[in-house]
Formats: sequence, C-alpha cells, structure tokens
Amino acid sequence: MYDAKKEDVYMFSYTSGTTGDPKGVMLSHQMIIGAAFAVNSRMGDKPMTEEDCYVSYLPAAHSFEQAVFGLAGVYGMKCGFFGGNVLKLTEDMAILQPTLFPSVPRLFNRIYGKIKDGINSATGIKGWLVNSAVNTKMNNLKAGNGLTHGLYDKIVFNKMKNLLGGRVRMMITGSAPISGEVLDFLKICFSCDICEGYGMTETCAGSCITFPGDPETGIVGGPLNNVKLRLKDLPEMNYLSSNDPPKGEICFWGPSIMKGYFRNAEKTKEAFHDDWLLSGDVG
Repeated sequence: MYDAKKEDVYMFSYTSGTTGDPKGVMLSHQMIIGAAFAVNSRMGDKPMTEEDCYVSYLPAAHSFEQAVFGLAGVYGMKCGFFGGNVLKLTEDMAILQPTLFPSVPRLFNRIYGKIKDGINSATGIKGWLVNSAVNTKMNNLKAGNGLTHGLYDKIVFNKMKNLLGGRVRMMITGSAPISGEVLDFLKICFSCDICEGYGMTETCAGSCITFPGDPETGIVGGPLNNVKLRLKDLPEMNYLSSNDPPKGEICFWGPSIMKGYFRNAEKTKEAFHDDWLLSGDVG
C-alpha cells in the first residue's frame, strides 16, 4: 500500500502545442489543492460548500476542469457529468440544477446570441417589456445597485435563468478573453456574478480571478493567494516596469506552479527565469 504524498504527480496535462510540440505539465496533488483553496477564498462570503453542485462537461484533460473538479473534491461540492452531447447541455442542467457554472467564452457567446435573438424577435408590448427590463437592470448594474430586480426577475429573467437549471448563483469564465458587453448582459440575465479568470496549464489554471461584485469588465482581477506575480522587463518591446502603468512579461511563482515538463528538461529550463515561470503574456 502506497500513501500518496502532496508532491506526487497524479496527472500529465499536455499543452496544446500551438507554438511547438505538446509538453506534459506534471500536476501534483498539492497544485490542485492549492488552486482549489485559492479560488474558493476569492469567493468571499459566498464560498462553494456541500450545498453546491456543478455540471462537468469541459474536457477532463484541461486544467480548468481539473481545478473545478478539485474544488468539488476539497469542499464537498457535488459534481454531475453531462450526457456526452454538449448540444443537449441545457437538458442536463435542467435535471442537475447546478449552482456553479464554469465555462469558456465560446459557449457564453452562444448563450448570449441565443438570448439576444429572442429579445430582438419580441414585438409589441412583450418587446417593450423585455427591453425595459434589460435597460433597467443594466443601468442598475452600472450604478452599483446589484444584479437582481424585484419585478423584472419574476416576469422576464427567471425564464432566462431556467436555461441553466434555475439555481446558478456563480459563473466562472476562463481560457480566453471575453467581451465585457457579453459579461454584463449575462450577469443581468442570470442575476448572478460571472468571475473572469486567467492562468495557464503550468499554473494549474487558477491564478487570477475577478472579485465577486466587481462591476468592472475587461480585467481578470488580482492574483490568488496561491501565486505571486511580477513583471519582467522586455526592453526590445518597450514593456518596462518603470512605465506608467508598469508593463512587462507576466511571471508566476508559488505552490501551484508546475515543477516541470515530463521528460523534457530543456523546455523546463526555458520556461523559468530565476525560479519564476515565464508566461509569454504581457501585462
């Protein structure tokens, strides 16, 4: 019998290979647990608990899904697996009624388009009512007056909320940028926060996430408490820490940062500078 240790690798998560051959990121138990703790800590006074659940449909090999699954394992959140056809995801969600919905911009954009088409096709009194509801809640959001409305939620937005099962109280988007217009619109439609995150396979996905309730879009929030960030000067591109605001290549350090690539010492060495992981992204 072997007792697993926190530093043991339990999974090789291969990067996409967009700029070269795929590399196997070695994910350890400590990395996943650290990411789960850090993400849930960002939820403030509404953390995920045993009362919550989510639907697992993102690729299991993706670090985003692994981070959310780790969140479920650490905090006892229930996990329901979708039926295998993403086109029937809304049917699965109607049965499961999840409270957390992690997704990617591609799907959020599809949901946005579907709801927008429905609103644009509404005419007469119905069209007036729906547009009035959207404008009122959008103005309230911009003014910092929250995501709910006593009247419009009951007669307009609950029908939209039921597309995701009716109980979603938090959404998370990651893996690619998403339009602020889409985020604001979906927030008022589903009457819940959508936190935008940023990270890498090499950082166990969760590295930066917006704070729940933050009305600003187009940002990815501050670093979570499982990582430290710094900016590395790139003089050839005029990205300098002395700029106002400071600019440079984003570098990560912390317990959720990979130890290296599987059997690839050369690429592992290239990925680090003074023990800091080089993201290849400018911030």
